[in-house]
Amino acid sequence: MSLDEKTVRKVARLANIEIADEDIERIGTELSGILAWVEQLSEVDTDNVEPLANVVNIELPLRKDEVTDGDCADKVLANAPEETQGFFVVPKIVEQES
Repeated sequence: MSLDEKTVRKVARLANIEIADEDIERIGTELSGILAWVEQLSEVDTDNVEPLANVVNIELPLRKDEVTDGDCADKVLANAPEETQGFFVVPKIVEQES
């Protein structure tokens, strides 16, 4: 699969990267190679392969799932320019029309 200049520019724009005009052809060739490799992966038979989260068969210790407030409000509010009753004070940004 060969990518044309228009497609390479579109991919660059979508990826939010700037590509010099002299690099378009080289990057198009590299992207085409990547897409060919991905197409090769679709040929691999994965019917009897179990999905896995880790390549090493280990059990990770899990913490107890409890909702807490973190018990560090004083540390968090220490960086606040202004606080009242344990909350940050921020400027009003929405005005209601009368």
